[in-house]
Amino acid sequence: MGALYDIWHQQGEIRRVHSPLLLAQAFFRLAVALTPPALMVLPAAAQQYPVRPVRIIAPFPAGGGVDLVARTVGEKLAGRLGQSIVVDNRPGAAATLGTSLAAKTTPDGYTLLVAPVIGLAIAQAYYRKLDFDLARDFAPVTKIGFGTVVMVVPPSLGVTSVKEFVAHARANAGKITYASSGVGGLIHLTGELFKQMAGVEMLHVPYKGTTQLLPDLVDGRVSIAIDSLPAHLPHIKAGRLRALGVARKTRSPQLPDVPTIGEAGVPGFESYTDYALYAPLGTPRGIVALLNKHVGVVLQLADVRAKLEAIGIELAGSTPEALQREVVDEIAKWTKVIRDAKITRE
Repeated sequence: MGALYDIWHQQGEIRRVHSPLLLAQAFFRLAVALTPPALMVLPAAAQQYPVRPVRIIAPFPAGGGVDLVARTVGEKLAGRLGQSIVVDNRPGAAATLGTSLAAKTTPDGYTLLVAPVIGLAIAQAYYRKLDFDLARDFAPVTKIGFGTVVMVVPPSLGVTSVKEFVAHARANAGKITYASSGVGGLIHLTGELFKQMAGVEMLHVPYKGTTQLLPDLVDGRVSIAIDSLPAHLPHIKAGRLRALGVARKTRSPQLPDVPTIGEAGVPGFESYTDYALYAPLGTPRGIVALLNKHVGVVLQLADVRAKLEAIGIELAGSTPEALQREVVDEIAKWTKVIRDAKITRE
């Protein structure tokens, strides 16, 4: 107890304390006096937040995966916060337009961003001039979940496994084509990653979206796609496309009999769509912590999980710190893929 007496004496609080109650009161006053003002403000900000509607920017068109996640989670989050939440779709330029807008808003917790980690990490690595930095201009709140990327081929290609495809591609160098939903996006770069890790050559054929590539893939005019599962799942179930592997660490609940690409012949291969919640840099930590807590509860709700898992989106929260580490790691990973593929950055 002697050390405490010395401290209080130095602060001018008391010189002698005999009552346990007075001792506790003095200790509390001293703790308040020594607490930096910034740390004292955060709990108050969190307690008062929110006092008006919250906007969630979704940097993709309405109806897509990011939009659906933002609306599904936002609806339940509104109930917990006691304020309405408005989803603001701002698509364009590989999600960088809406993301840029979110980065520049007032960091008060009233504008948030639901967007992918990997997609934006790729944009960070691919575009030379962005007016935001994903790793430095946002306060990560939480991971929301991820979706499966699947390797699909037309049955007419005549291969039934990843190993058979790799052998076929090596035997037909220069003749294998892979489709993507556009240059510089996740699906394009996933194809490049597969080329590097499997040691095969494939010619990239970009389309303006997955819906545009599907007819050519089903009819065998392109050899393969490694793409987001939902658009391909009906064709897989109908036998119009054959799933060779999923690009994740574990098998997909939607395709339990399909191996991961790693276990099927390309160890360590992984790529996926994902969804995360961000706030602008400078948002009070108390508000970030409050949002993280409430979203974590929302992600455990049975109706939320059922709705999103039905379209192949698996929910998984995280701490803000874990999300920040993931952002940094993914930027480094895809920067290397772009460099090794000798892709010209825009």
